[in-house]
Amino acid sequence: MSNRAYNFNAGPAALPLEVLQQAQEQFVDYKGIGMSIMEISHRSKEYEQVNDETQQLFRELLNIPANYKILFLQGGASSQFGMIPMNFAREGKVMSYIHTGAWASKAISEAKLFGEVQVAYNGKEHNFSRVPTQSEIQIADNANFVHITSNETIGGIQFKEFPNVGNVPLIADMSSDILCKPFDITPFGMIYAGAQKNLGPSGVTLAIVREDLLVGEPANIPTMMKYSTHVDNNSLYNTPPAFSVYMVNLVLKWLKGQGGLAAIEQKNIAKTNLIYDTIDASGGFYKGVADKASRSTMNITFRMANEELEGKFAKEAQAAGFVGLKGHRSVGGLRASTYNAVPHEALAALQQFMVEFQKNNG
Repeated sequence: MSNRAYNFNAGPAALPLEVLQQAQEQFVDYKGIGMSIMEISHRSKEYEQVNDETQQLFRELLNIPANYKILFLQGGASSQFGMIPMNFAREGKVMSYIHTGAWASKAISEAKLFGEVQVAYNGKEHNFSRVPTQSEIQIADNANFVHITSNETIGGIQFKEFPNVGNVPLIADMSSDILCKPFDITPFGMIYAGAQKNLGPSGVTLAIVREDLLVGEPANIPTMMKYSTHVDNNSLYNTPPAFSVYMVNLVLKWLKGQGGLAAIEQKNIAKTNLIYDTIDASGGFYKGVADKASRSTMNITFRMANEELEGKFAKEAQAAGFVGLKGHRSVGGLRASTYNAVPHEALAALQQFMVEFQKNNG
């Protein structure tokens, strides 16, 4: 489709064109049942098949063992900031958080409402420009879990290797880089992700929880806030975000068709290198925000000499068909979010635009 924008939005973000076209074909009449997927009962066999198949696709792509439960929840990753301490805080224990930026900060603030929080690393002194080394992480002896944000969307930094936290359960907010590369899930007690960046449209949140974390659940948690509620009911306790789960299902099938996580990782590296190499070769005209060793393959953040020039860049980029290149309002600058569904052609076009812009304004 020649009129498709170059979509670099941070979330809601780009979806694969093939997925959108398939959803369009099935939108009015899902598999010949005479109704849209949005109209059918979540108790119907058609939706239960989507629910179960989507879980199985996650198990295949991430090689998830049987002792992990896969949940489809509502409220976005932000709701998990409260649900996690609500479910997992324990008397006499502290919750350890690795503070790498804006989203980690929000998670920490919510956790403090439910118990004692220990900040095992604080990246503020480095202006949140990198993830910590293993030696910089100091976990409390009485920690009952360690929480990380695997990729900071606003700062553009990403864990290339996850920290070793020993026998303490590791919990990760993977909202902006879930399924961008293979990884071993077994060191994690839980991972979670809002769908609207790398999984599908907004409306559903993925949570993958190891069964042992559910032991000792406090009795005073509201029913909808208990992970056990959703485990016991296969994510069908209440009406789920059916269309969003359906769209995630299509995205996972598309991802399998791309060759799975190992293949998509190589594609992500190749396409983001186009922009990072352009930044590094610009002689300082473009300045990367993140330290090179922590650069994200999902969110490329960069600055220019001044805000006026950045504004000109964003305005001219918009006119040329590039969407979403302004940095987050809290930090300014420029950002290109390059999730799995953003095609290589979009990065090649952005690279060419950046080169031309430097020629005309350098």
